[in-house]
Amino acid sequence: MKNIITQFSRIFVGILFIISGLIKLNDPVGFSYKLDEYFSETVFNIPFLVPYTLALALFLVILEVVLGVMLLIGYKSKFTIWSLLLLIVFFTFLTFYSAYFDVVKDCGCFGDALKLTPWESFTKDVILLFFILILFFNMKLVKPLFGDKVQNILAILSVVLSAFMGYWVLNHLPLKDFRPYKVGNNIQKGMEVPANAEKSVVEMIFVYKVKGVATEFTEKDLMDGKIPSDAVFVERKDKVIKEGYVPPIHDFALELDGTDYKDALLQEPKLIIFTAYDLDKADADGLQKLEKINLDAKAKGYKVVALTASKDKTAEVKKKYGQTFDYYFCDAIAIKTIERANPSIIVIEKGTIKQKLHHNDSDQLKL
Repeated sequence: MKNIITQFSRIFVGILFIISGLIKLNDPVGFSYKLDEYFSETVFNIPFLVPYTLALALFLVILEVVLGVMLLIGYKSKFTIWSLLLLIVFFTFLTFYSAYFDVVKDCGCFGDALKLTPWESFTKDVILLFFILILFFNMKLVKPLFGDKVQNILAILSVVLSAFMGYWVLNHLPLKDFRPYKVGNNIQKGMEVPANAEKSVVEMIFVYKVKGVATEFTEKDLMDGKIPSDAVFVERKDKVIKEGYVPPIHDFALELDGTDYKDALLQEPKLIIFTAYDLDKADADGLQKLEKINLDAKAKGYKVVALTASKDKTAEVKKKYGQTFDYYFCDAIAIKTIERANPSIIVIEKGTIKQKLHHNDSDQLKL
């Protein structure tokens, strides 16, 4: 019975680590954005790690896949199980912290393929920890499936193939797009809220300074006269008690001079949007290619615009690269969700996304 439980744990943990790792390896840039959240001032406050999040994301997801393969084939069992234990303890701490302090809404465990609440993520990690502990205490039962030569080849192959996949998606686009802006989706439909959709439950919070200390009071406290007479009002804010329905696309905008033109532009039968969430970080070769695409597209009747969050950099970039199209503005997080490449090219027909390209693949643009 002990051996059966151990082998089940081996298969369960190995397959789950491989699946979880491959989903994140499909979109390591997206996982790096999640690490940015963890390293931000509002969570762990370790901003010096932010420049290294992409490298760290790649390392962690490749490690997940490789450890899953190593466990299934029984390669270096002691090292593999110890590594899995340390990794799951680390992940369990992260998900508990996120859930308890309500700081990161989605841990990114399964990328955009499967959204989990913080407490669901924590529960998943506790279950994994349970099965990994079974493996830890029955390590001698995890034996190699093949001879040393085959084991070595399979382990090395898992590292090489994972690294190649990571390199490919970074220089092109995710092999599978799980986001609401994938090819074939209509942006307007993604923004619709059903008539019977559940509404958010919001409580008004009043912040006053009481003897120099910022103190929160509810609307009931205000009505009951519980706010001290010498308290100084600071601000009013809304606290979400229960989240209502949020459409898949809820923060998309095409703003220019304070006006949002998304409704008009999304009616265009031929529209190309260049996205570059941060012009300071945008690839120079990619920015250089955009004007030629713009001229070719306009000659074929396309409306061409760019979308960025770098309001103060557009004039400089347009001058440097000789760009003649207009830059519209949107929140950086929304642009990162639309596309991972910086810059990227999106072809839209009356709001429906027809093609998405990394700037490295601009020669594949179909006009």
